[in-house]
Amino acid sequence: MLYTVALVMVILWLLGLVTSYTMGGLIHILLVIAIISILLRLIQG
Repeated sequence: MLYTVALVMVILWLLGLVTSYTMGGLIHILLVIAIISILLRLIQG
């Protein structure tokens, strides 16, 4: 479940970069949260 949420956040971030539509710092905060959750998931197995 957490991995799915992280993946969706990364996809939305990439979509924001491609379309040049950003919501300020919020989208980058979501990206950081997504990367951290993916790393935690990989470390925990």
